[in-house]
Amino acid sequence: MSSSSASSSLKALSKIASNRLQKELVEWQVNPPSGFKHKVTDNLQRWVIEVNGAPGTLYANETYQLQVDFPEHYPMEAPQHSSMLSSATAKQCPEDNDRYVRNCRNGRSPKQTRWWFHDDKV
Repeated sequence: MSSSSASSSLKALSKIASNRLQKELVEWQVNPPSGFKHKVTDNLQRWVIEVNGAPGTLYANETYQLQVDFPEHYPMEAPQHSSMLSSATAKQCPEDNDRYVRNCRNGRSPKQTRWWFHDDKV
């Protein structure tokens, strides 16, 4: 799904959500969390964040991009995002990753996903 088609599938933010996100973005810019950097875009509803790999993990000293989509009724509804990088023991996707990605691209929300963890550390 291209970025433009994904953006068009997002419902417009409510006034409360828009005000809240604008306030949180200003707070982020004044006092950013360590290891995270917000990439400036023209879309308040979709944040792109650069994340530094956690020290002591396979991902240390690497940078990743995390996309966070905020729903129209944020903060009453949680944003959608990804990732459980810190418990991985190898740099590889889980064996069923392709099926998960296909489901998300077909409009299924990660909130509707029944998660299956491949290790007992999570």
